Amino acid sequence: MLNKIHAYLEKKSFSLLLGIIAVVSIGGLIEIAPLFYVDNTIEEVEGMRPYTPLELAGRNIYVREGCYVCHSQMVRPLRDEVERYGHYSLAAESMYDRPFQWGSKRTGPDLARLGGKYSDEWHKLHMEDPRAVVPESIMPPYKFLSERALDYENMQAHLATNKALGVPYTDEMVEKAVSDVTTQLDEFADDYDGFQVRYPGALMREFDGDPDHVTEMDALIAYMQMIGTLVDFEEYQAEKDENLR
Repeated sequence: MLNKIHAYLEKKSFSLLLGIIAVVSIGGLIEIAPLFYVDNTIEEVEGMRPYTPLELAGRNIYVREGCYVCHSQMVRPLRDEVERYGHYSLAAESMYDRPFQWGSKRTGPDLARLGGKYSDEWHKLHMEDPRAVVPESIMPPYKFLSERALDYENMQAHLATNKALGVPYTDEMVEKAVSDVTTQLDEFADDYDGFQVRYPGALMREFDGDPDHVTEMDALIAYMQMIGTLVDFEEYQAEKDENLR
């Protein structure tokens, strides 16, 4: 019976086409239909939080200056990448990114685990004069970031837009978006405790070493210092191993 059907389809191209469409459609429905019954396809991971206003401003500068063209933020689950960069990237780490920074194009190293790897001073010098810290670097200098004031008066609208897109910013976060930029730059800020409640574990300090000005360098360093730091991978791996038992 199957041989007769096979022989028929080989001789009738239109019937073969219909058969292919039917098989592909059935397979597609089997894969897609379950997605309509789940709220989220991304595994929730302990520690993930929305960007602080300063970090979000820094990320916007990162995208604006095209840093993603030479640096990916994606450690693939391959042995050589994990040994070089650290734990492979999780989808949850980019759940609030628009656009996300995944990819494999690397003129420079991957930055998915950059946070905390270098000091603020190193980052500032690296941005101002890349070859001062990495002699073989071909990265252009971004000294102007230290001289350009950060435009953050629109951060409230920016957070509100992200909230409308599904990022879990609260009304309080949106309301205090502008003041939270300067609060994060002052480790002795009056609203220190409130800021930490809104953004647990966020770094609070003067990032570019110039307390008299809020610069684009402040924002960019704040963003780079948090990349890949929100998830405790030792705890995450322990939970994964426990679930596999």
